[in-house]
Amino acid sequence: MDKINAWKAAVTALLGALTALWGWFGWLVVGWVGLMLLDYITGSAAAAKDGQWSSKEARAGIWHKAGMVVVVIVAAGADMLLALILTNLPVIQLPVAYRGLVCPMVLVWYCITELGSIAENAVTMGAKVPTWLTKLLKAGQAAVDAAGDDLTEDKKHSE
Repeated sequence: MDKINAWKAAVTALLGALTALWGWFGWLVVGWVGLMLLDYITGSAAAAKDGQWSSKEARAGIWHKAGMVVVVIVAAGADMLLALILTNLPVIQLPVAYRGLVCPMVLVWYCITELGSIAENAVTMGAKVPTWLTKLLKAGQAAVDAAGDDLTEDKKHSE
């Protein structure tokens, strides 16, 4: 029993240290990477089940994931640029520190996309997926899209 408690304490300490190091945003990145990996695995399994697995398609999937990483890096760069501008330009001073908005929104959008893809792969593998789950994922992605559109909409010209 002592080994189990020691193991629990070690895992808790590690997770606590990681949370202190990178916070909720780091866990969002870890979750997204995990979802990408799970999507790749389930996509490969679904293709193999139907006898359609090919290294060419697998490479295409990896390139697709690499492109997503590039987009997340661009979003993080946009957040860093916005933080730099908001911190150093006296004309645009905010009462709070800007900690990022673009990258978390992109990551959430990608997480929802990955979850939808994993559900599609599960269907191909023979699992039943509740229709409300796919509707919920589509609604979540639409909500993130709408929030992003609201941020970029020119309010002066839309009236």
